[in-house]
Amino acid sequence: MAEEEAVVDIMAAATGKAARVKGRRLALASLDAPMAETPRIVTGIGEFDRVTGGGLVPGSAVLIGGDPGIGKSTLLLQAAAALARSGHGVVYVTGEEATAQVQLRARRLGADTAPVALAAETSVETILETLSAARAPTLVVIDSIQTLHTSIAESSPGTVTQVRASAQALIRYAKTSGAAVILVGHVTKDGQLAGPRVVEHMVDAVLSFEGDPSHAFRLLRGSKNRFGPTDELGVFEMTGGGLREVANPSELFLGDRDVATPGSAVFAGMEGTRPLLVEIQALVAPSRLGTPRRAVIGWDSSRLAMVLAVLEARCGLALSSHDIYLAVAGGLRITEPAADLAVAAALVSSRAGLALPADVVYFGEVSLSGRVRPVPHAPGRLKEATKLGFRGAIVPPQVGAEVDGCATSEVALLADLVHRIAPAGFHEERPAPISGDD
Repeated sequence: MAEEEAVVDIMAAATGKAARVKGRRLALASLDAPMAETPRIVTGIGEFDRVTGGGLVPGSAVLIGGDPGIGKSTLLLQAAAALARSGHGVVYVTGEEATAQVQLRARRLGADTAPVALAAETSVETILETLSAARAPTLVVIDSIQTLHTSIAESSPGTVTQVRASAQALIRYAKTSGAAVILVGHVTKDGQLAGPRVVEHMVDAVLSFEGDPSHAFRLLRGSKNRFGPTDELGVFEMTGGGLREVANPSELFLGDRDVATPGSAVFAGMEGTRPLLVEIQALVAPSRLGTPRRAVIGWDSSRLAMVLAVLEARCGLALSSHDIYLAVAGGLRITEPAADLAVAAALVSSRAGLALPADVVYFGEVSLSGRVRPVPHAPGRLKEATKLGFRGAIVPPQVGAEVDGCATSEVALLADLVHRIAPAGFHEERPAPISGDD
């Protein structure tokens, strides 16, 4: 006679309480089970589709954030209009503006003839009832998630509870209907998306739309994407008629370069799969202060401190008594370690007072020992440089890249680069006297 096995209530054993609803058994699938290729909703705006991984995925939820006035609503209105013109159903819900304001913007952008369904509403229940009353659209834009409120949360709009509950309801609608939902989110003073971080975990993709208000270009980056890469970059230019795609960002960032001024070096970088050439500007000036200034724009200040320490310790270049100013031209922010060599070249050029060759690019990672390490994607960097008229490149050893029209010169040590730029050494500089000094 078989011995009976006792059925253990796992929930009761784990929590001490019996579950109110009994669970159901799931059918488990294997990793190699056949699956259909995930279709993409291509908006036709190439830079937007690049960052999203080739287009939006049906049933996905995307959160996009950016500073006020940076152009989030303009970008999404242009994307919605482009998608609607291609025959897809698009609904644009605004909680911050009246419909007349959105219509005026659409007229300025030339998008007023696109068949986009527009509504101004902040009640989640009303929005979902309206969407469910007809055939599910291809795309739903909610501008913004902080303005919505739902009756299941007893708090004012914008609070953590309301944002979480509203986002959860809209994401559930996306999953059940197959419509792609884009949520616009506000950002804090330090550039982080406002509201609970749990919303970022709930959505399928998180994009940031950023840029310097003093410059015309805008950058679209992805920090999370379940259906594509997170290191792609989309570049737009803000014009009187809206956002214009920038097919060749390198030309934009190098447009106003002063080739005759010391302290300017061109870095051949990579943003995802896209090679990007940007100008690194450095100013090294004698300081009258006990603690010299160190100012950085567009690069990591800790990385600059490391490069300065290597230049002093391994190359004998005295910089501790100088003010250091470093900027990435155009307001672009660089995080790639391959910029070390270009930064070092700009610093040495400014310290020596000698301009670098105008047709040479730099890339390579600098180690604490003073060695220059190889970096990936060297052929793509060199091809982009050749396309823009550069004829030479200072690169790490063993980059394994041969590109017609671009002569590479390897440097194994940072000291070799210093000697190449300033073979005669450096003259000592004294700070200029201020008014009233003898």
